[in-house]
Amino acid sequence: MRIITANLNGIRSASSKGFFDWLATQNADVVCVQELKAQMTDMRREMLQPDGFFGYFHYAEKKGYSGVGIYAKKQPDAVIEGLGIADIDAEGRYIEAQFGNLSVISLYLPSGSSSDERQQVKFSFLERFYPRLTELKNCGREVILCGDWNIAHKEIDLKNWKSNQKNSGFLPEERAWMSKVQDELGFVDVHRMLCPDATGDAYTWWSNRGQAWANNVGWRIDYQIATPGIAAQARAASVYKDARFSDHAPLIIDYASPQ
Repeated sequence: MRIITANLNGIRSASSKGFFDWLATQNADVVCVQELKAQMTDMRREMLQPDGFFGYFHYAEKKGYSGVGIYAKKQPDAVIEGLGIADIDAEGRYIEAQFGNLSVISLYLPSGSSSDERQQVKFSFLERFYPRLTELKNCGREVILCGDWNIAHKEIDLKNWKSNQKNSGFLPEERAWMSKVQDELGFVDVHRMLCPDATGDAYTWWSNRGQAWANNVGWRIDYQIATPGIAAQARAASVYKDARFSDHAPLIIDYASPQ
C-alpha cells in the first residue's frame, strides 16, 4: 500500500508543473494533498478525478486559500469533511477517508509565520485539534494523518535550527505539542521511524527566498503520523525531489497491506 502526501501550494500551479503526470507513474493507493488554493468551480477533471482515482475535497471558504483533498484508488466506505469546528472548517484543513479499519486523513495545519495574529490562530488550532487526535487514537481504527503540519519537530528536522528557535514552525510550544502527540498519545512519526538519522534527505519544504532549494536549506514539516499498528507495517519512505511541483516535495511511504 503506497501513500503519498504533498502540499501543492496551489493545485492549478502544481498541475501546470506536471504533478498529475507524475502521479500517474507512482502506483499510489491513496494520495493526500494540501493547500489546494481553489474552489470547486476552479477544478478541472484531472484535478477532480485523475485517471484511476476517486477524488474528495474540503475547500476553504476564502478564494485561493488552503483546502485539502484525498485521491483514492478504491472508493472509501465513508468520507468525513472537517472537524465540526466552524472557524477551522471555514479554512478547509481536514478530510478523512475510511477504508475498512483504516482511516487516512489529509491535514493542513495553519502557518503562523505571517503575523502574531496567525500564530495565535495556530496555537488555538493545536489546542482544539488535540482532543480529536485523542479520539482518533482511541477509536479502535488504524489511522494515518498525512499532511503539512507546519512544525519541524526536532533539531534534526531543519537545516538552520539554531537561528529558527524564535520563528513560527520551530517554536518551543509547537515542538512540545508534537512531542505530546507522539509521547502521550502514542502516534508514530513514520518517516522518522524508518529513517532515524536522515537530515537533508528528509526535508520536505524550502523557502523561496535566497538559494534555499539549491543549497538544500530545508525543513521537514510534511508528515505521515500513524497509530502503532499500521506504522509497524511501514517498509520504505522517500521524498521525491527529481521534479518540483511546489515549494514542498511529496513524501512517499510504502506499507504492507493493513488487512
